[in-house]
Amino acid sequence: MGAVEDLAAWAWARHHNEWSWWIRPFFLLPYCWFAWRRSLAGILLTLVALLTSMAWFRAPAAPSPMAVAVLAAERDYLLGPWGPAKIAVALLVPGTLAALAIAFWRRSFAWGVAVVNAMVLAKIAWTFVVFTGEGALHHLTPAAFGLLACNLVLLVAWRRWRTG
Repeated sequence: MGAVEDLAAWAWARHHNEWSWWIRPFFLLPYCWFAWRRSLAGILLTLVALLTSMAWFRAPAAPSPMAVAVLAAERDYLLGPWGPAKIAVALLVPGTLAALAIAFWRRSFAWGVAVVNAMVLAKIAWTFVVFTGEGALHHLTPAAFGLLACNLVLLVAWRRWRTG
């Protein structure tokens, strides 16, 4: 196995630690903050952190069977044939991240919150298409919790910004 394949296998094993699933939505908060502050370096740093976060936690000694099933379905999806529909869905990720940055860059809390909610809800919907119903429900808890927490933090930030 080559170095790239070794690195991918190492990261994939660590992605089975479900803490990486729980923290992922929280990267939207510094991303929004840096967009609000108009810091391209901060936005890029947050994207690097997001992309590497799946490998931050140690690989579980015995991953949960549901995590194994969910990630097997994700791997099958990603490594399966790519057609126009799958490419369009994949382009939603950079497209919505750009829309999110633009919304906060332009100081539009309403549009920013709408994009955050659309992003997470689309991700949740995607899991129900790709995973089994049970796997999608397993993934739903961290995604819904992250969405709720992000909305709460954004609401508090908006109130603070409005009151000066």
